[in-house]
Amino acid sequence: MTIGLQMQQVSFAYLDGLVLRDINLSVAGGEMVGILGPNGSGKTTLIKLTSGILRPNHGEIRLDGSSLNQMSRKTIARSVAVVPQQFHIPFAFTTTEVVMLGRFPFIKTLSGESADDKNIVSEVMNLVQLSQLQERRFDELSGGERQKVILAMALAQQPKLLLLDEPTLHLDISHQIEILELVRRLNTTQKLTVIAAMHDLNLAALYFDRLVLLKAGQIVADGTPSQVLTEKTISDVFATTVKVEVHPSTGTPHIVVMPRKNG
Repeated sequence: MTIGLQMQQVSFAYLDGLVLRDINLSVAGGEMVGILGPNGSGKTTLIKLTSGILRPNHGEIRLDGSSLNQMSRKTIARSVAVVPQQFHIPFAFTTTEVVMLGRFPFIKTLSGESADDKNIVSEVMNLVQLSQLQERRFDELSGGERQKVILAMALAQQPKLLLLDEPTLHLDISHQIEILELVRRLNTTQKLTVIAAMHDLNLAALYFDRLVLLKAGQIVADGTPSQVLTEKTISDVFATTVKVEVHPSTGTPHIVVMPRKNG
């Protein structure tokens, strides 16, 4: 089962100023969309609004036609899962215990985990290849291993919409590819709707069929990687001179940053 997203004239401001302005965005169920933009352009805020963590100052967000504002946190959590940039556990939880946190929206008060909850956690850990780490403490894992655990926790919610906030941040290239390959496989095989804020333009071009580019809180481009990642657009948005080539193996855009001339 897939789930779609509609943002209609969505604006949001923190106390120190407007972050997103008049965002109109429609994501069909089963799409895999990358959100791009410079630091401060509103990528993380857009993810938080979509998850219901923040509420827009203006406009409306709908999940399959239902207003997000009228849905409870538990209802949202049964359809939408988030992989944040950072995730801190203040206790010495094992990997299995962290992944089990993803079942919280489904666990009845005072009942504890059911056999189904345990089976789902076990299946997700096998899927993400964490079985060998199930008794390891979360705070003893490497950065790449922690990111896989956080992804597994999100998948344990059995979401219809998966939101990722820069999922490859601080990871080496091997773990970056591993995470994105897994997400794309889930999108393809399970028709999981995916929206991810991405920092690396080349990785975004490789793994996402649709890209949305933000600048100063507004959408300035929306389309395929070839349509969005042009030399002019990248130069305008990131204030950096680049050369855009065609990747010889994939046919996707490949961005080469040009050095600035001295003087």
